[in-house]
Amino acid sequence: MSIKVKGRSALPVAAALGALAATAAHADDESPTVSQLVVTASSSISDLRDLPTTTQSITADQIARTINVVTPEDTLRYLPDILIRQRHIGDTQSPVTTRTSGVGASARSLIYVDGILLSSLIGNNNTSASPKWGLVATDAIERVDVLYGPFAAQYAGNSIGSVIAFTTRMPRSFEATIEGQGALQSFSKYGGDKGFGVARVAAGMGDRLGDLAFRLSYNHLDSRAQPLTYVTAAVPAAIGAAGVPVSGAFSDANRTGVPISVLGSAGLEHQAQDNLSGRLTYELTPSLTAAYTVGLFYDDDRSTVNSYLRNAAGQPVYAGAINIAGRPLTVADSAFSSSVYHLQELELAQGLSLVSHTGGVLDFELVASRFSYLKSRQRSPGGALPAAFFGGPGATTSLDGTGWHTLDGKGTWRPPGAAHVVTFGAHQDGFTLDNPKYALGDWIDGSAGATLTFSRGRTETTALWLQDVWTVTPQAKATIGGRYERWRAYDGSNFSVAPPLDVSQPALKKDAFSPKASLSYAPSDAWTFKASLGVAYRFPTVTELYQAITTGPTLSVPNPDLRPERALSSELAAERDWASGSVRVSLFDERIRNTLLSQSAPLLSGSTSLFNFVQNIDRTHATGVELVADQRDAFLAGLELSGWVTYVEAKIDRDAAFAAAVGKDLPQLPRLRGAVVATYAATPRLDVTVAARYSDRAFATIDNRDHYANTYQGFGGYFVADAHLRYRVTPHLAAGLGVDNLGGRSYFLFHPFPQRTFVADLKYSF
Repeated sequence: MSIKVKGRSALPVAAALGALAATAAHADDESPTVSQLVVTASSSISDLRDLPTTTQSITADQIARTINVVTPEDTLRYLPDILIRQRHIGDTQSPVTTRTSGVGASARSLIYVDGILLSSLIGNNNTSASPKWGLVATDAIERVDVLYGPFAAQYAGNSIGSVIAFTTRMPRSFEATIEGQGALQSFSKYGGDKGFGVARVAAGMGDRLGDLAFRLSYNHLDSRAQPLTYVTAAVPAAIGAAGVPVSGAFSDANRTGVPISVLGSAGLEHQAQDNLSGRLTYELTPSLTAAYTVGLFYDDDRSTVNSYLRNAAGQPVYAGAINIAGRPLTVADSAFSSSVYHLQELELAQGLSLVSHTGGVLDFELVASRFSYLKSRQRSPGGALPAAFFGGPGATTSLDGTGWHTLDGKGTWRPPGAAHVVTFGAHQDGFTLDNPKYALGDWIDGSAGATLTFSRGRTETTALWLQDVWTVTPQAKATIGGRYERWRAYDGSNFSVAPPLDVSQPALKKDAFSPKASLSYAPSDAWTFKASLGVAYRFPTVTELYQAITTGPTLSVPNPDLRPERALSSELAAERDWASGSVRVSLFDERIRNTLLSQSAPLLSGSTSLFNFVQNIDRTHATGVELVADQRDAFLAGLELSGWVTYVEAKIDRDAAFAAAVGKDLPQLPRLRGAVVATYAATPRLDVTVAARYSDRAFATIDNRDHYANTYQGFGGYFVADAHLRYRVTPHLAAGLGVDNLGGRSYFLFHPFPQRTFVADLKYSF
């Protein structure tokens, strides 16, 4: 496979994958006696084979043999087109990118664990709207399935990017595990060279007592992060003697190439996390199972800063009038202090399900879930450092009471003797945002005082859907479906003391119908061809509708009347399977009207002042090709190769509010990405894996002004290699060693990323 990007030939990942696909194409002739791999782990997505979407899966055994796993999102590391922007181990702001959406489009993916929604659809960003990974117990994962594109009527328009479903393991007899893990993340930038340690302990147990089965898992993680942000200032044009002379600043350029001084590092987090999760199932009858799933997550996160600036006495400087090499400038009190905070979160997720699995004429599923912020308070100082390190006035921001619920009912009808399998269902969800900010007399341990600001609002969606899988001939299947949705946003309000604002937002309503169609043709057991087409509506989230923007002396909400995104997605795929592997090529296209993105525009009609806020962009598109291949016993027995490469061109086609963005690349989405994984079973006890990941640079800005990518707030390209070793000391004891980013590559995805990371673990099972 040969791909040209800006005059350069395809990079090593693409070349390696092309070689893998070529090897795979000959595999049947060269290794006709290799037995077929049978995946026995059940999926939480029923009828996976009949879905009209492209799917990829990974099982617990594959995860254990190939990936350095510390947190649940690590399990997705090598799946096609899935990137988790995990800034450090234990990061709670780790959104998902897909083949057509970047890290700022978190609401374009649906993530579940045993039917419980982990996607934080209160927003569409890479901070508060990041998935709730902490509610998944890593040791309990049985398999992960990924669905690409909005072609299944069962899922809402948030599936434009992907649906990721975690299935946890239920014991067949008594079992227990205990695991200890350590990691060291190295980081070197602007003269600093340091390691940031991570420690994790986990334990779990479960049993089956007749018709009753249970599993209980506990996980504790203690993690320290490299700098997540930097305090910078544009280099002043004027020369002068004003200000306190300081030393220690580093010279660099920002993402648009403007010279800057780097004054210090920030976002130096220390997190202590506890996760308690469990699942209880009861077989009411041989074909009817009831289940209760629960996850409780606690996070204590303390962030501090490090100023590089030193005065004549060698003391750190954080604010005020300073002078760097004869150029005076003023550092605001909040420049450093805004990155000092103490965050405490307690989150609870619960789910109830009732599932029939007769395999006969009629089966059904009922699932109800709820996620609640029992406590979420972030305290931060209001004054300048260093005095504010020890107390003083400040503020606390709360998400207490924020959360969501989902209700789903699904039926499967298999008429006797008919060539149809009909699935149908109903869905209802509700999302609540309650986000006040209170004054504190003492930001460290003071009680909440007067309300400074709040944003509140709700959204609700009710849906009905129907899908028919029609076996036209033994070789051909047609899948036709549709989803009808009724959405509303209501109870929206914004308040601020200074600048003054007190407004109740208008209620919104929208009805939408999303047709879906897919045709698959399998002329033989080896070949499958599939064409899929689907419409999807992604409705605005609460924070997109009710965001507050400061505009000088006033505060306003720019657009509480946002329209939903309408996506028209299509895919053509050809796949060849054989006993020891497979290869797939997919051509995909996505065209969205009213795309919801943050961009610059005036808040007031006729104004020349521009502000960044979420708006509807008239039209965007993303068109690409994806190659995925795997081969077992490649070249020699025990060697498994797998990999993928994707090339996509994603553009803004029409933007009435910001003409400079038309024709530019969509932000945060690289053109070329890929990964290759090689795992060798050296002995029955030892597995060795070497993997490589590649990504092109991307643009952070909607008008692609950020031509300098390898700096803070830029989206740089990278090529990194990983290694993983697992050794089963005894049938009950397993040890693991690994390194991520073997070469210590330094790169930015807006934030600086860890460089070389060493991981070691020891797990005992009985």
